[in-house]
Amino acid sequence: MRLTKFGHACVALEEAGTTVVLDPGTLTDPAAARGADAVLITHEHFDHFAPETLTAAATANPDLRVWAPAAVVARLAGIEELAGRVQPAERGNVLRIGSLDVHVYGEWHAPTHLDPVANVGYLVGGRVFHPGDAFTVPEEPVDTLLLPVNAPWLKSLEVLAYAEQVGARQGFSIHDGLVNEIGLMVVDNVLGAATKRTGNDYRRLPVGESTEL
Repeated sequence: MRLTKFGHACVALEEAGTTVVLDPGTLTDPAAARGADAVLITHEHFDHFAPETLTAAATANPDLRVWAPAAVVARLAGIEELAGRVQPAERGNVLRIGSLDVHVYGEWHAPTHLDPVANVGYLVGGRVFHPGDAFTVPEEPVDTLLLPVNAPWLKSLEVLAYAEQVGARQGFSIHDGLVNEIGLMVVDNVLGAATKRTGNDYRRLPVGESTEL
């Protein structure tokens, strides 16, 4: 499986001719979702969800499918280009996307100063878990964890505890689109601490770079 990091919380996963893009929000280049077979949205906040990005991706690919929590599905209703292509995702669902099975976990965004919203995480291909904005621990083993590292709803110690609790073999940072170069140095320090604490490999993949998992 090939992982490509796009802006903020957005990644693309490619395996056996199937491409899945997760959370192409407004902090991500809209082109990230074009060419995807499916787009998975964890929740409705702007940095994870951009209707115009999904509309452009659907225009580019008539076979594109989108899965998202019900609140996102409702917001996309009425967009002609997405008619019949958006389906709700909730805890316990298993989505079949090309060659990949995607298991859905979680229900709620981590507590913050905003009103509560639904949030789901996706375990893609039984290997890569994207939690969205939550510290959801899947019931299945996780090989690669996409680890949120900067947000109003988290502390560095919570990040470390979450990495330890999931116990993934490796991880890559997400949710880092709000920090500058100095902030990214702090992110790297946190990832180093996660590596030391868990004994597994946590690192930051620069925007636009890919790695084989």
